[in-house]
Amino acid sequence: MRRDELRTPCFVIEEAKLRRNGRILAELRRNTGCRILLAQKCFSNWELYPLLAEYLDGSEASGLYEARLGHEKFPGECHVFSAAFRDDEFDELLGYADHIVFNSLRQLQKFGERAKTAGLSVGLRVNPEHSTQVGHEIYDPCAPGSRLGVTADELSEGGELLRLLDGIHFHTLCEQDSDSLEETLDAVEEKFGYLFGSLKWINFGGGHHITREGYDLMRLESCILRIRDKYGLDVYLEPGEAVALNAGVLITSVLDVSPSDRKPLPYAILDTSAACHMPDVLEMPYRPPLFNSGEPDEYSYTYRLGSQTCLAGDIIGDYSFEHELHEGDRLTFGDMAIYTMVKTNTFNGMPLPDIYVEHEDGECELLRRFGYDDFFGRL
Repeated sequence: MRRDELRTPCFVIEEAKLRRNGRILAELRRNTGCRILLAQKCFSNWELYPLLAEYLDGSEASGLYEARLGHEKFPGECHVFSAAFRDDEFDELLGYADHIVFNSLRQLQKFGERAKTAGLSVGLRVNPEHSTQVGHEIYDPCAPGSRLGVTADELSEGGELLRLLDGIHFHTLCEQDSDSLEETLDAVEEKFGYLFGSLKWINFGGGHHITREGYDLMRLESCILRIRDKYGLDVYLEPGEAVALNAGVLITSVLDVSPSDRKPLPYAILDTSAACHMPDVLEMPYRPPLFNSGEPDEYSYTYRLGSQTCLAGDIIGDYSFEHELHEGDRLTFGDMAIYTMVKTNTFNGMPLPDIYVEHEDGECELLRRFGYDDFFGRL
């Protein structure tokens, strides 16, 4: 089937764009010797893992289920970080992970020896207390009082525990360029550099928009090589968005349109939902790109796009079009591979969108179709 024949709503993952991103990341690996992992919290469509494994070194997980998925489906290394691990899951987790990163000295003390005995490489997440975020405080791990990572003052109390460490991990970025990484890396080196001589690796975390047009790759390479050459450390990156950036769409249909003179704006009701199918639209918030549309009043006809659900705020945004919208029109939202399918839900009994992969020849293959049983079985 071709894209215009698919039943809506549906996600379509674009193989050609995944490969385009993969080639950029693979070149970075060749140029610097760094290792790159897929952050599964952003993109967990495991049927595409064999494709991504052609370009990446493994996967990163945030808990037991992601660790198992990475271990079973993604060739290469499996790294795991969690703000805290559970006693009743830890032994199972040890069977999936190659590297494990603890979030506190207490967790390192509690589980570190068990991880070492099981043959895992052990790391600790540090907090450089250097924020580069502008807005979106929900995504700032360096905000005052953050629960994520050990500060330099806390680490000074680590004592003999630090002998367990093979590496350190920091993750402070969100959709940022390499100038923010460089600035953060200076802070990490200043506060934690005294450890580097006894370590094997350092993980720069995620949030690097490496595959975005205009991203400063040369600066990123310089950051990696600086640490690798100065300290002899293996450098890891674990991007999620950069792997699947702009590599998928969400296709939806117009179900109803209000009269064009409705104030303040006419609305169009779609068969998709911000709350259910792209919750970051409400959580960040942000305005998702929509093909063949413009900003409000940029074109002749402006509409407020909303969902079938009863949530008054389930609004995707205000968009303008060159032509009036009509029932049955199809709209296509861009950059819908990341943080969408991993976050979908069935609030209000909304059906989950089908998931397709569009191969490089334009043919779409169905990966998953959801139904009533998926809604019923959750509760």
